[in-house]
Amino acid sequence: MSWLRSPRVFLAPALVLILVAIGGRFTLDRAGFLDLAWVDLRVIGLLIALVVLAVDVARRPRAPGGRRREGWLVVTLLFFLFQIASGLWAPSASRVGPQTLDLVLLGVLTVAYYVYTLGDPTVVVRTTFLLFFVAAIVFALAALFINGPGEQGRYSAFGGGPNVFVRIEILGVISAVALYLCTRRILPLLVIPLFLLAAVLSGSRAGLLAGVAVGVAALFKIRSRLRTGPVVAAGVVLVLATATIWAFAPPAFTDLFQERFVEQTVQQRYLSDRTDIWAAAWRIAVEHPIGGAGLDGFYGLIGVNQAVEYPHNYVLGVAAEGGLIGIGLLTAAIVLWARTVRGGGARPQATGLAVAAAVFVGLSSLFSGDYYDARLAWLFAAMAAAAAVAPALPATSTPPVPDREPVPR
Repeated sequence: MSWLRSPRVFLAPALVLILVAIGGRFTLDRAGFLDLAWVDLRVIGLLIALVVLAVDVARRPRAPGGRRREGWLVVTLLFFLFQIASGLWAPSASRVGPQTLDLVLLGVLTVAYYVYTLGDPTVVVRTTFLLFFVAAIVFALAALFINGPGEQGRYSAFGGGPNVFVRIEILGVISAVALYLCTRRILPLLVIPLFLLAAVLSGSRAGLLAGVAVGVAALFKIRSRLRTGPVVAAGVVLVLATATIWAFAPPAFTDLFQERFVEQTVQQRYLSDRTDIWAAAWRIAVEHPIGGAGLDGFYGLIGVNQAVEYPHNYVLGVAAEGGLIGIGLLTAAIVLWARTVRGGGARPQATGLAVAAAVFVGLSSLFSGDYYDARLAWLFAAMAAAAAVAPALPATSTPPVPDREPVPR
């Protein structure tokens, strides 16, 4: 793993930024320090990350000249700023302060990871997927052997919800594939059954559906390069792993699958009241078409009375609280980003892997989570864009060979 010892970028920024991104909202009251509930560890973590990143940027060699396509990033920051400004006309019951902090941290995280990736996209992409691979293992083992099932029988880890947990596990699958493509070692692929088991035990139907959609799209894109032997072998291993787990799993595992995926989804068509929540968000968007109801307006108008935190759909949330202006800025950012990452630039494989991760989290955000819960989508989007626009760097693993002096005759 010589790429972890590359002198072009430090490892520390990736460690701190990913720890902040995975950790989510974490104040010290969750650790038992009730008097220090005001201390938000995200702020401390990002400040440390920015200091380390500044040192990292200062020591980098001068980048090759040329203009980079960064219009997507400018529009994205304008989108975040508009969301913050919309707090000026938000309902009185809206939680403008905490939501503003979320958006500020989200913007800082996006820009920081973009700048960090520019230092050496190949190394940063590999390191990022390695860290997510390790995180997925830790989360899966913690859910299975420490936290166990929650009140609904659904599994999660470290105090996060099942919908966050499933994202970590599916990102673990993507990370395993990425590590295999980078190292050509089959060992990361052998951990995929653990990730899939944990993802199913989360009971998150939307997360699994988003993962299947991204997987099918990826297979369709590389269909011409697939070989029959490895595909059949992978299918056989997956089927055997599934059969083994189903045969030896305790009743709680099979009961969760039967109740959550068969009875509720197929037979009862239960969608966790999502359709009612989405309908309420759509009504707000229609009633406030231009600038929306303001930051956290859904909670200020609907959620405060019905105990619903957010619309559980990123786009509907933007439409309800930002109106046509918010939707326009979000659409422009996505379109410009798609144009930026199209083709993959100098490193199409690294860009494509980051795009797959960003799209997966983005699709998951259409069914659960608020603005800050989509942070991993923006992080991977920033990494993909940086990998696409950064020029190819000269290899540093082999020192240059000095010119030989002419031999006198």
